[in-house]
Amino acid sequence: MNLTWPHVLAWRLRRQFVAAADGPGAVEIARRLCGLQNQVASSTRQAVAVRSATPRPGELDRALWQDRTLVKTWVMRGTLHLLPSEELADYCAALGTLRFWEKGSWQRGHGVTAAETEAIIDAVPKILEGAHLTREELVEAVVEFTGDDHLRQALTSGWGALLKPLARLGELCYGPPRERRVTFTSPRAWLQSWPAELPPYEEAGVRLARAFLAAHGPSTPEAFDTWLFGGVVKKAVLKGWFRDLAPELTEVHVDGATLLALTEHLDDLAATEPSRDVHLLPGFDQYILGAPRNLEPLIPSAVKAKVSRAAGWISPVVIYEGRVAGVWEGKNGEPALELFEPVPEQPLADAVARLRAATTLEAAD
Repeated sequence: MNLTWPHVLAWRLRRQFVAAADGPGAVEIARRLCGLQNQVASSTRQAVAVRSATPRPGELDRALWQDRTLVKTWVMRGTLHLLPSEELADYCAALGTLRFWEKGSWQRGHGVTAAETEAIIDAVPKILEGAHLTREELVEAVVEFTGDDHLRQALTSGWGALLKPLARLGELCYGPPRERRVTFTSPRAWLQSWPAELPPYEEAGVRLARAFLAAHGPSTPEAFDTWLFGGVVKKAVLKGWFRDLAPELTEVHVDGATLLALTEHLDDLAATEPSRDVHLLPGFDQYILGAPRNLEPLIPSAVKAKVSRAAGWISPVVIYEGRVAGVWEGKNGEPALELFEPVPEQPLADAVARLRAATTLEAAD
């Protein structure tokens, strides 16, 4: 099958609930997108609101802290995400194939020894069983449990780097905030859907690859690796996942590039027409994060620095015909636009109104 990038990008916009704003709810939106990056909480709420058929104030907090159908933790690329709770075990099983914390360079970079790293990994699950502790409380409990006062400094510096291995192993996630302070708890105790043990990584990886292609395809194993691991997965593991998924895949040609699509989506891809719509998407949106940064049809190289900025910052974007046509930032409750090319006036005004409604909802959340 031969396709063009405008066709593919239009299909992704529809699959990701952007084109029609027909998402059935926060949990299903997170499921379809393969998670919602939560580095900036307001952006996460906007990402859900602009995709929702019926936006609901407070929906994310209810799903996280009351229904527990969403879970907040560090997963893809070591970044903070919201995931459907019953899918977290798959992410942990797949991500656990790369145990970066066992490398001497990582330990030296964070001021701990191999023995201290193992001590933390041993202590935290026992401390968190049935508990909800602030970071400060957790640090003090680890120091008391291990008798190693040096760990206090290591655990309180940086952005939770020494806690991320626990998240990847499925031993730690965010708990309900206490007086506006984050807490941590054990998924085993917090989530009703948590299994008795993690699934085999071989099966978990296949499920994640399938879900990724269902939202961000057609794509490549390398793009999946970059999205999930940051491009550093063990090659044998990656090949194994796509080998096992191969019976469900078909090669397609997109403007000369050979990509993989789920066979069940071929007819839908073929029937999709290029988009003429305009959309405003928030920072760290999965429409951008699920694609390679060097995908010229999505992010023209001349504007890449405006989108993918220093320290991993991903700007809010204006999408026209499926590609990035500008960036924006919120100023006094309104989006201030920087357009890189002409964009139709009325569709742009409609997109701004849609974002404004989402921002109003987010402020009420």
